[in-house]
Amino acid sequence: MTALRRIYPWLPLLQRPCTQSCQRAAPPACSLLHTSHHAAALATCKPLWLRAAPTLQSRAFALSACRLKRRDDFTSGQQTGPTQEEEEEEEDGDFIEDSEVEELFQEQAPSDIAGGQHRVFIVQPDVKWGSRKQHLTTAELMMAEAVGLVNTLDNWRVVDTIILSTKTPEKKRIFGKGNFQSLTEKIKQTAGITAVFVNVERLSALSERELEEAWGVKVFDRYSVVLHIFRCNARTKEAKLQISLAEIPLLRSRLKNEIANMDQQGGGTRYIGGSGETLFEVQQRLLKEREMKIRSALEKLRRKRHLLRSQRKHREFPIVSVLGYTNCGKTTLIKALTGDSGLQPRNQLFATLDVTVHAGQLPSRMTVLYVDTIGFLSQLPHQLIDSFSATLEDIKHSDLLIHVRDISHPEAVNQKVNVLNVLKNLEIPERLMSSMIEVHNKTDLVDSYQSAEPKALPISALEERGLDELKKVVEEEIVNSTGKHILDLTVNLSTPQLSWLYKEATVQDVQVSADDGSAVVKVIISNAAYGRYKKLFTGR
Repeated sequence: MTALRRIYPWLPLLQRPCTQSCQRAAPPACSLLHTSHHAAALATCKPLWLRAAPTLQSRAFALSACRLKRRDDFTSGQQTGPTQEEEEEEEDGDFIEDSEVEELFQEQAPSDIAGGQHRVFIVQPDVKWGSRKQHLTTAELMMAEAVGLVNTLDNWRVVDTIILSTKTPEKKRIFGKGNFQSLTEKIKQTAGITAVFVNVERLSALSERELEEAWGVKVFDRYSVVLHIFRCNARTKEAKLQISLAEIPLLRSRLKNEIANMDQQGGGTRYIGGSGETLFEVQQRLLKEREMKIRSALEKLRRKRHLLRSQRKHREFPIVSVLGYTNCGKTTLIKALTGDSGLQPRNQLFATLDVTVHAGQLPSRMTVLYVDTIGFLSQLPHQLIDSFSATLEDIKHSDLLIHVRDISHPEAVNQKVNVLNVLKNLEIPERLMSSMIEVHNKTDLVDSYQSAEPKALPISALEERGLDELKKVVEEEIVNSTGKHILDLTVNLSTPQLSWLYKEATVQDVQVSADDGSAVVKVIISNAAYGRYKKLFTGR
């Protein structure tokens, strides 16, 4: 009976019907259990209370792409709806409905972390030596960041904290016998604790189970807490799909713990009604199928992003990606550079999960597109970064990178190292890394700030100080990286030459000669546009 009760949370996956798009995309061999003898076998082993449970009339998660609502007309800083190519792509039905993504997103939420309030005890391991020792930070600073992560979440509150030294961070219980025993006593003596946050990158399923058994409350690692923050801030279909993909390892870990508990009662390795599969194998297969569907949808999103990037390149708008450690002031800087009143920066970790694009003008009146990216964080597993690769891929296709640093933060150096490591793992092209502009933000919080790095630009995005110099440097780098030319062109004012240049290039200056009806126009123009200009107006 206990084993059957543990099957119950998985019934929505086992019972969900396929939509037409799912049937088109997936071969019959990959269909879920409702079409096979497995469902019948499972039904035969259900008690009356389980058979009477209402079947969830939920849509299948189709193998298709999200309809990406991106804005693409930047002439006035505003972006418009889908282009003709997008509409044609969407008319064939090959996209995921909002309701399907939302259903998947809500259904997959790990109940132990997503539900209600938590009073959290934070444990910070202090590794004294070895490969896991942190050399650019301290245990106290890492604890401060862990407290910040918990305080980001509504209805979560830090009850108590402890920094505990360890020589064996790789062991199941992380700490030595004596320290672990004293930690356990402290946790059990602290009233009102509902969860323990062990501030390590990732706990194994075995470690998580042993710690929960020892302490009697839920145990979270850095991965699960950050992922929950992501979940709370997700707004678009793309963000929700990427979070759903990142949650698969968590679900697998919890599945292993569930099965281990069932094995102790003899229920985890039994076959389901002659189906030839154990409960563990069924659930593993369901997770694998779900992962494949999410990856397929994200791959189609990736292709749609490529289409949108191609359209921007065709319009020849230079793209500047603004990146940095979480809460370093990226969104505030973009708002200051563009004057976009729609941007509402928040003093919060991971306030931005989706890539947004905002148009701004440089001193030469050249229009550039600033891309606001997701913030980085130290000690995050590659799985989480990989899940957001569709979003982070935009960085690779930029014309210029701006690395924003919160220079007032005590871990500013460590944060820089972490950001550069993530960029290295993303295999950002060397041309972008070498031309990247480093910006020291929040200088208003530092008395008489003097940069020790001569190439870095000191600014205060909040007070809009240092932005003119930043725009000049951005313009210089854009001209160099995009191969644009600064030319003086003589035009005949009786022809459409001047209006064409205003439309296709950046006109900096016009010197009119009234005697012969001509003008000398100073422009910043790309190779492609200059080639079209010569073909149209000079016959070359």
